[in-house]
Amino acid sequence: MRSFLLMTGSGPLNILTSHGSIENPVLLDKLLAKGIDKFIAFEVPYELARQRYGGHFNVVANDLHETDDLRILDYNGDRAFRMFTFSELGDAHVHEPAALEQTVG
Repeated sequence: MRSFLLMTGSGPLNILTSHGSIENPVLLDKLLAKGIDKFIAFEVPYELARQRYGGHFNVVANDLHETDDLRILDYNGDRAFRMFTFSELGDAHVHEPAALEQTVG
């Protein structure tokens, strides 16, 4: 399982997923269904996220099943953003819709 901090147009959020990559097509489809098509993602070390979110993390993680492979750990953008320092996060991964890349580029 992985944890990612996403910077989206509507603000930061933290997700848990069973997918190995933020670029997994199934995960991208699920994010798109939630209205998230453009974002900057930082992987959050799993154990660090578990430690910082405590009991809430366990509730969310234990509810993650193979058929339900995306969970929002934190909708509160201010809290999600302040929960971790940049030095604790993985490298930034930028994702935007291919259609946008074609119109801008």
